Order: sequence, then structure tokens, then C-alpha cells
Amino acid sequence: EVQLAESGGGLVQAGGSLRLSCAVSGFTFDDYSIGWIRQAPGKEREGVACIERSEGRTFYANSVQGRFTISSDNTKNTVYLQMNSLKPEDTAVYYCVFEEDVRQWILGPMKAADVFGSWGQGTQVTVSS
Repeated sequence: EVQLAESGGGLVQAGGSLRLSCAVSGFTFDDYSIGWIRQAPGKEREGVACIERSEGRTFYANSVQGRFTISSDNTKNTVYLQMNSLKPEDTAVYYCVFEEDVRQWILGPMKAADVFGSWGQGTQVTVSS
């Protein structure tokens, strides 16, 4: 069973930075993808970014392109999301998601029926104006 442990959320002023971490364990796949999905109160879920382990390819939602960077340390099975130039609209619970098939990812607004992957417990990111 895949287990994901997120850390790094918190409160930051607009324009500031945070780095989220996600430690992954309990998997046996040779290839997989890990990323982040966020959800703010009253808003639809949004796929933020993901990284494909084997090729190292990264993918981003338009809303965070150029501000967020996803990376991985495969020796530690840990994925990071560096978030710069944060905006109040980035406020949300950020979930680390493990998905074997990178093609399942949806980056950007998600519909209620868009379900994939194994999720962590989430970490709160709050950006004050």
C-alpha cells in the first residue's frame, strides 16, 4: 500500500515562498508519477503539478506555471513543490498524489468525477494579502 507523508505547509504573505515535501513509501512500481492537487473551500479541485519518475518530465497547471517548481529526490523517494510568488488564490489544502500512470493526471480544474491515484492527508497553505 502506497503511503504519502506531506509536510511544509503554513502561512505566508503574498509574494512569499513555501516548499512542500512528500515522502513516498510502500510502492513496488518501476515507474510512476507523483504530484500535487489542491482544493480551496468552495472551489473545485485543481491539479497543480506532477513529475514522472522515469523520464523526469514535469507538468504544470497554467495557473502556477513559472511560479511553482516540482522536483524529486529518487534516493529519498521524496518529491518537492517549491512555490514562489505566492498569491492569495493559492490558498488551499495541498494533497500529494501518487499515480502509476502519468497519463491519468489532470492539470488545472478538475471535475468531481475526475478521480485517480493515492492521496496523502493534505497540508494547508494559506497566503495572506
